[in-house]
Amino acid sequence: MITLTESAAKEVQNVIEQQRKAAEEQGAELGDPYLRVGVRGGGCGGMGYTLELAQEITEEDESWEHHGVRLTCDSRSHLYLDGTTIDFKDDGQNQCFVFENPNDQGGCCGCDSAGGDGGC
Repeated sequence: MITLTESAAKEVQNVIEQQRKAAEEQGAELGDPYLRVGVRGGGCGGMGYTLELAQEITEEDESWEHHGVRLTCDSRSHLYLDGTTIDFKDDGQNQCFVFENPNDQGGCCGCDSAGGDGGC
């Protein structure tokens, strides 16, 4: 299972609300998206992380809910992410999602893939 901390969940909810307002201004509807978590090759430890909002999930996806945020992850990525906790850090200058993954020996925080500048 992948876990979101309360601070990460609040930030995801803020992003969803911002995108919902932007969609409404354009006459569209965002609905109730999932936070899709995944892995990609690369990153500082050989593993990079991805976060995106997704409207749909597939039969191959696994899903959870933490602090009111629905998460989903494809089964291949879940092999690498099982046991991961995603936190959100804001030190006043840098904001980023931090992945605490017991399966990633490289210790990459994921700031580069979550919109931060890698400064966390």
